[in-house]
Amino acid sequence: MTPLLEALEGPYGRETSCSFPPESASVPQARHLTRACLADWGLHEHSTVAELLVSELVTNALRHSRGTIRLVLSFQDGLLRCEVEDADPFSLPRACRARDDEERGRGLHLLELLSCCWGSARTSEGKAVWFELTADTVAA
Repeated sequence: MTPLLEALEGPYGRETSCSFPPESASVPQARHLTRACLADWGLHEHSTVAELLVSELVTNALRHSRGTIRLVLSFQDGLLRCEVEDADPFSLPRACRARDDEERGRGLHLLELLSCCWGSARTSEGKAVWFELTADTVAA
C-alpha cells in the first residue's frame, strides 16, 4: 500500500501529512518522508534527529496500536513539529526505565533528550504523540 501524502502551505507555515499502513515497511517510509520534507524546507541540519524520533514514534504506534498511522510534519515560526497519530485511544505513552540488557523501552527517553518538548493527547480516533525541535533556519 502506497502512503497518501498531503502537503499544505499557508501564510504562517508549512505542513505535510501522510498516512501509513500498519506494517513494518512504514517505519523507513516515514523516515524517508521526514528527510525529504526537511530538505525541501531547508532544515537539513535537523534531519538526523527528526528521522530518529519519527522512527521511534512510528515504531511505537505499530507496537501498541492497530490501524492506519498518520505522520504530520509542520514548520512554523522557527519550530518544527512532528506528530504521529494512531488508533489506540486507551493508553497514552509514559516513559519507563529500560534495563541495560533490554532491546526496547528507550524511545520516550530519546524524545526527552533530543527534542525541546514532547507530549501526547487523545484524539477523536485514538491518540497523537508529538515532539518539537527549534529550527532557527529560515525555510526557503
